[in-house]
Amino acid sequence: MLDTVSNRPDLPAEIARRRTFAIISHPDAGKTTLTEKFLLYGGAIQMAGQVRAKGEARRTRSDFMKMEQDRGISVSASAMSFDFKTFRFNLVDTPGHSDFSEDTYRTLTAVDAAVMVIDGAKGVESQTQKLFEVCRLRDLPILTFCNKMDRESRDTFDIIDEIQENLAIDVTPASWPIGVGRDFMGCYDLIRDRLELMDRADRNKVAESIAIEGLDDPKLAEHVPAQLLEKLREEIEMARELLPALNPQAVLEGHMTPIWFGSAINSFGVKELMDGIGTYGPEPQPQQATARQILPEETKVSGFVFKVQANMDPKHRDRVAFVRLASGHFNRGMKLTHVRSKKPMAITNPVLFLASDRELAEEAWAGDIIGIPNHGQLRIGDTLTEGEALKVTGIPSFAPELLQTVRAGDPMKAKHLEKALMQFAEEGAAKVFKPMIGSGFIVGVVGALQFEVLGSRIELEYGLPVRFEQSQFTSARWVHGDKAAVDKLVNANKQHMAEDNDGDVVYLTRLQWDIDRIGRDYPDVTLSATKEMMV
Repeated sequence: MLDTVSNRPDLPAEIARRRTFAIISHPDAGKTTLTEKFLLYGGAIQMAGQVRAKGEARRTRSDFMKMEQDRGISVSASAMSFDFKTFRFNLVDTPGHSDFSEDTYRTLTAVDAAVMVIDGAKGVESQTQKLFEVCRLRDLPILTFCNKMDRESRDTFDIIDEIQENLAIDVTPASWPIGVGRDFMGCYDLIRDRLELMDRADRNKVAESIAIEGLDDPKLAEHVPAQLLEKLREEIEMARELLPALNPQAVLEGHMTPIWFGSAINSFGVKELMDGIGTYGPEPQPQQATARQILPEETKVSGFVFKVQANMDPKHRDRVAFVRLASGHFNRGMKLTHVRSKKPMAITNPVLFLASDRELAEEAWAGDIIGIPNHGQLRIGDTLTEGEALKVTGIPSFAPELLQTVRAGDPMKAKHLEKALMQFAEEGAAKVFKPMIGSGFIVGVVGALQFEVLGSRIELEYGLPVRFEQSQFTSARWVHGDKAAVDKLVNANKQHMAEDNDGDVVYLTRLQWDIDRIGRDYPDVTLSATKEMMV
């Protein structure tokens, strides 16, 4: 992640104060709650919503789709920008549910760091592990927050050992919990030698912080019961001997993660984590692109689309492309070149997000995430520049693991169905394949819950009831090779062939045997399970 070239100039102050990060975790570890508290401390909202609360308190700002609010899960990544102290945070909240992991993978290409949330009772869970692997591939710096310490949770050393073993990363404690479960009363801040006490009465209140001179300060005994204090001193002494000290450089290189303990729902430990992101999180980093690397301090503006969200405002049928700015200082009204079509685009109404609320962005800097409303010109993987033909690389598209055919409830509306499906395909919500033989479409997704989301969104947003039916195919592979070899394969296997929404040739498979047969009979053709989102 870090540049090998050390003689780069310092970043302009506006860019250097930006921290662009994603929150990753297993479902239910408390990611959405933590996001809400970030917004609360950033002064962006007055009262934090809770996923499981009642009435008005339940409306979380980051879950803006109707289905997300009904079910209490996040199904699409949302972006939020807000100020905290001298920093500008660009936070991307990602879906934790594994059925939506593709959205998360793409989101991780647009951030410079990740905050990993784990549950104090459950430790490292399967989805956390998967997402961590993606961060590892990109050498993203990781900061860890161990949540739900106010419930019965595991021994602190156990949690740290598990992270070190499962994720093969050095862990250094930035704070240490005092008591667990009902006895949990706060943390000792190891970085600043402060005692942080939790107030259980008011969940939206910032915790009380007491400055002390190290662990031998007699003031500690006034606030912490004797048996907890003795245990705290013992554990911290062990931790300082057994665990590595905080090394900011190792954190930036992705080899070490500092861990904070707290309870997001009680607003506890969140502020310390935010301070940590500001202090130890990376400034906007260079982006890999074909032709050359893009540096954030370049004066010319460039950015890339990592997500497209359709119908964020159902009244307007709008589509918003989420663009991560890679370099320069963007001003509203600028003309940027859309590299894929080579056409200029005037960006007249870019928006900044606070979850579902948005405001016009008069300006933005490298590291920021802005939304560009458009009518389908922008797709995932597109690059926008001030004229130079650069293409940002590394945004993946995965082969779907579940395929079903889809039909409109009303046969007269088949044309509308095609339009709706193309829209969702460009948004990245599903893969849509048009078989070469027969009518109808085959929809491919990574997780079963996506069919449900898709069906309910087509009905809500297009007034079009649809039904999904079992398909004879189980998987899809993109076909690569020279034209003659591909044509030969297509002509001999028409019943297996389809095109995706970009017009690329796809081979639909029923069994692994199909894939092996193609490899044997057509050595000049390769079948691939991923495709770069490059057009």
